[in-house]
Amino acid sequence: GNSASWLMCVYLRLTRFLTTKEKFHEFLASGRLRQSTDEADGDSEEPSGEPEQKRVRLDSDGDKKKKKRGQNKSRPHVKPQSYEDRRLCPSIVQERDTKCFYGEKCRFLHDVSEYMSTKAADLSDQCYLFNSFGWCQYGVTCRFAKAHTSPELKNLRNQDLCRRSTDTVRNLLDKELQRRLRKKQERFPGAEAYLKTVSRGEKPASNQEENLSGAGHTQDGADAPVKTVGPITDTDIIKLRPCEKKQVDFRDKLYLAPLTTCGNLPFRRVCKRFGADITCGEMAMCTNLLQGQTSEWALLKRHASEDLFGVQLEGCFPDTMTRCAELLNQNIDVDFVDINSGCPIDLVYKKGGGCGLMTRTSKFEQIVKGMNSVLDVPLTVKIRTGVQQNCSIAHKLITEMKKWGVSLITLHGRSREQRYTKSADWEYIDTCSKLATPVPLFGNGDILSYEDAMKARETGVSGIMVARGALIKPWLFTEIKENRHWDISSGERLDILRDFTNYGLEHWGSDTQGVEKTRSFLLEWLSFLCRYIPVGLLERVPQKINERPPFYMGRDYMESLMASQHVDDWIQISEMLLGPVPKNFSFLPKHKANAYK
Repeated sequence: GNSASWLMCVYLRLTRFLTTKEKFHEFLASGRLRQSTDEADGDSEEPSGEPEQKRVRLDSDGDKKKKKRGQNKSRPHVKPQSYEDRRLCPSIVQERDTKCFYGEKCRFLHDVSEYMSTKAADLSDQCYLFNSFGWCQYGVTCRFAKAHTSPELKNLRNQDLCRRSTDTVRNLLDKELQRRLRKKQERFPGAEAYLKTVSRGEKPASNQEENLSGAGHTQDGADAPVKTVGPITDTDIIKLRPCEKKQVDFRDKLYLAPLTTCGNLPFRRVCKRFGADITCGEMAMCTNLLQGQTSEWALLKRHASEDLFGVQLEGCFPDTMTRCAELLNQNIDVDFVDINSGCPIDLVYKKGGGCGLMTRTSKFEQIVKGMNSVLDVPLTVKIRTGVQQNCSIAHKLITEMKKWGVSLITLHGRSREQRYTKSADWEYIDTCSKLATPVPLFGNGDILSYEDAMKARETGVSGIMVARGALIKPWLFTEIKENRHWDISSGERLDILRDFTNYGLEHWGSDTQGVEKTRSFLLEWLSFLCRYIPVGLLERVPQKINERPPFYMGRDYMESLMASQHVDDWIQISEMLLGPVPKNFSFLPKHKANAYK
């Protein structure tokens, strides 16, 4: 059998919990059948009228074909799906006094009764948004509308709660700013000034040189030859020097990595509750931000609970990255900005972004110095060991980045070729941390227990970044801070998922579209959560992140269900929290069970 599976057998209590693939899926299928029978009528002799239970397709059915692990290459690129044939006009949902702007040309419904006749059934008689904020902006379209809708189909308000509740999300895209970006009317004076120095072939001063020279003076005290055009303004006189920038104490913090797709705002809220100190938004493409794309700006949103928050930018050219940094500096509230130079995916790498920046040192330097010149907050960088597996270049780059003026370096202990396979090289991270001094360096890779974190802290790193470990067990931050293993129950884990879905409804909406978007992100997260093995089932702790767990029975049905790597079982868990899926619902995870030896 698989050597990694055999290795994990050492950790599991063989006699009690280990099982075979066939018995595992047979057990889950019998639980589903029993559950559907109980829900149907409670009388075993009466036919339920339900269609016959589908046969569970076992992994062994596809053993003839070699499985491709890692990226889900066959995943189709589809537009967001609509789950309602006719949607209600926003002017009706928001109960505006004025008539619809589009009049007869509007493609949405304006008759509430007609809409209600086709609307899917409510999922519950309690609405999380109404209970939390005193009103629900989705009105009759909310899938929990009975909690806040009058018999006349009017949206109710709890005035006491409305007065107490405040805006919890910041960094929203202003409509006027979006209009200027789309019409290319937004100006970037700081970026333009920097880019002129680059085009003239002048070497931009690093932060250290600017600190010494101050504003408008050279190191020997003589006036610097600064060319000025037009009248002198306050901005010219009160120029913010690097030494006066807002500083962030990164040292000895637990940093939740910026995770594409899964590192959304609701997930970060869950991790903050469990003790994450630093959070960062998902990777945002600078070109999309400069075009005013709503979906890209959504990645910059910050919840009130995120007290130390940054955004991560991806780009490969000094002009777009510098302009984007200036745009964000003027329009959103963040504590730091991070440059992604560690993304391994082909789409980003082949155009020179992500890991590609590590091999384009000159461009990288121009990007860092340009962004630093327009930012009032610290600039950080995330890198990998290199591009090729046996050719590490991070140590050379780190010595250069110190001169460029970065405030923090995060090093993922794998190369682009390795992606997430094999173990992270913490010895190399230790070497690089010494080279980075006095700039703090965070280590990243394979942290799944407090023992892993303790070993990481024995190196010279200033702090730890947690990525997949947080997806597999978000309570990891609590374990690290309390130096213990948490034998969390299946009920507690389901409560975490329930909190996530509530946060999702608040973030993406409680109408049908919002519910299904929340479900899709929940399912993406469940594709990682299923890799967790409960501590109470292990003979020897801790579980290692790159070892494939064998098939095992949980201590109850829910624990077994949560261990399944089948999409159907993840959908069943989502239905416990968000009701039945629509008839045309389909889901294919972005990631397969990769990162195993």
